Amino acid sequence: MRTLLAEARRHPALLALAIGFPPIAGAGAVARAWFLAQGVSEALLKAAPLSALLPYARGVLVASGLVALARALGAASASALAAQVKADLRARLARRMVAAGPDRLRQPPARVAMVLTDAVEGVDGFIRGYLPALAEAAAVPLGVLLWVLTAEPLSALVLFSTAPLIPLFMVLIGRWAEGLTERQWRALFALGAYFADALKGMATLRVLGAELRAKSTLLRLAEDHRLATLAVLRVAFLSALVLELLATLSTAIVAVEVGLRLLAGHLDYLTAFFVLLLAPEYYGPLRSLGAQFHPARSAKDAADAIAPLESTPIPRATSACPQGLPRGLVLMRVGYRYPGSQKGVRGVDLVVRPGELVALTGASGAGKSTLFKLILGFLDPEEGQVCLNRRPAGPERFAYLPQSPFVLAGTLRENLLLANPGASPSGLERALRRSGLDEVVARLPQGLDTPVGEGGFGLSAGERQRLALARAFLKRPEAVLLDEPTAHLDPASEARVLAGIRALKEEGVPVLAIAHRPALVAAADRVVRLEAGRLVEGGARRAG
Repeated sequence: MRTLLAEARRHPALLALAIGFPPIAGAGAVARAWFLAQGVSEALLKAAPLSALLPYARGVLVASGLVALARALGAASASALAAQVKADLRARLARRMVAAGPDRLRQPPARVAMVLTDAVEGVDGFIRGYLPALAEAAAVPLGVLLWVLTAEPLSALVLFSTAPLIPLFMVLIGRWAEGLTERQWRALFALGAYFADALKGMATLRVLGAELRAKSTLLRLAEDHRLATLAVLRVAFLSALVLELLATLSTAIVAVEVGLRLLAGHLDYLTAFFVLLLAPEYYGPLRSLGAQFHPARSAKDAADAIAPLESTPIPRATSACPQGLPRGLVLMRVGYRYPGSQKGVRGVDLVVRPGELVALTGASGAGKSTLFKLILGFLDPEEGQVCLNRRPAGPERFAYLPQSPFVLAGTLRENLLLANPGASPSGLERALRRSGLDEVVARLPQGLDTPVGEGGFGLSAGERQRLALARAFLKRPEAVLLDEPTAHLDPASEARVLAGIRALKEEGVPVLAIAHRPALVAAADRVVRLEAGRLVEGGARRAG
């Protein structure tokens, strides 16, 4: 709860409005009760004329208008505060994930997606409902109690004695509901993670004939989530019933006490009626606070799910690069070892100059991918430093082409503009021409506005790689990293992608490629080899 309150405090103006209007509404309700009690007393006991009752009627109308306005403004302020908190949370988490990189995140993508959507959305109940209800419950009952205490101390004692019943029962029900809400979140995350994995591997499941088994597992997880949600709903309905029952019984106790004393002549009608009208206003905020317990509990579980992402480590600051370095990509005695393992890289010295294509070879597990992660900043080197154009390297300064480029469901134009949303038409045309993607676009019925499916459905493997190359041209990076970009391509597609890679090299940027295919190795200006995490002696040679 403290974490969520700290999030709300980042917006003090909205927070002040969200928690300030509910007490104002409560004060208006007390004033309305006073005007109504006065008017009824004057009409029934003194038979006052209509003209004498008009001031009380106006007072009731004005007070009712104040209550309605304060509640409307309070709800609007709370909604605006909740929306701002959720937007800030998502933006901050997204920035942290981008800065941390996938290796520091160490969480499945499905869980990350659910945290950014369901978990962040789950804090809404605390901000929008619980905080205003808490402010009202802290101010209004106390004000009513003090008012009644000045007019009728015995009734104030009854109010004070019955008030703890509602919080007491809510604590008891809350302890019961705590485990149920945690179970609901676990079931939701399990369902979301399995659904994402099954969707991603649907083609493989079909090939293996395992789609029916995946479907049955998905149905079982959905049923677990349904039962967990229904269990929480049962407790929510039960708590609502208990709250209504306690508030009604407490109001009835006050009514009986006031009625008996009125009959005995120990209390005048005006005071008795005023106290009776104030009783619902006294218990109402406590009942509302209890009704917000379950959204608040769900928000706490959501905050617990968000916390691991908030604490994800980010890259440590690096010192300035030494003077006199050449331009290009420079690795100086770079080393990293995975915790509890001997795998990694050690003492890697490498220079890739502008306009040079260097092929990085080595057996599986030699450290090539680890070296790329160190260059991109996804891992912090334990020793040495990575510099790019005489400054510490950062992921935003690179273009990275993996074996399977990311393609979202949308048009070709939208996928290209991911690299540079502000690209000009001439820049887009140049990127298409240099990457060879213009040949593909010319064959498509709608050109750049042709839709493609998630993962590049509708494009061949070679066309997806040329799309990734076109992005690199649009981005105009300071260096390019290629991870087997021609893997799984037929010779014709490989030749087209290699032509795009040569065009990238001609842009005057350093290009470092993990390479096993002979054609890519032959196209390199130099070939370096990693063995057991080290550049072997004599590993660098001229291709050819």
